[in-house]
Amino acid sequence: MRLGSLAIALAAAACATPETAPAPAAQAVSPPVAPEQERAARRLQQAAEARALVAQAETDVQRARAKRALWLPAWEDLLAARDSLAANDFAKASERARLASELSQLGLEQLAYPAVK
Repeated sequence: MRLGSLAIALAAAACATPETAPAPAAQAVSPPVAPEQERAARRLQQAAEARALVAQAETDVQRARAKRALWLPAWEDLLAARDSLAANDFAKASERARLASELSQLGLEQLAYPAVK
């Protein structure tokens, strides 16, 4: 009797335990991004970059102006960058802000040279 009840217990235990098959791995799949959302995200990034560049250009122009080393083209580029930013033309605003910063830096570097040879 003992052997029969042991066989039944083993059979019942085998049926009760789950298979040890590997569980499907839960993959973190991000939903596909719509082209409109991608364009909007890119546009927001360009806007933030343009605003930061214009702010830096304003700082550079103010620094050059305080040292009396501001070049007129730097001022004109800063004004054009502000206008482009207001018109939501972020590429042009970034370009003009970079030019304003560069010209302001050159104006400050010019102070290191003698006025007359």
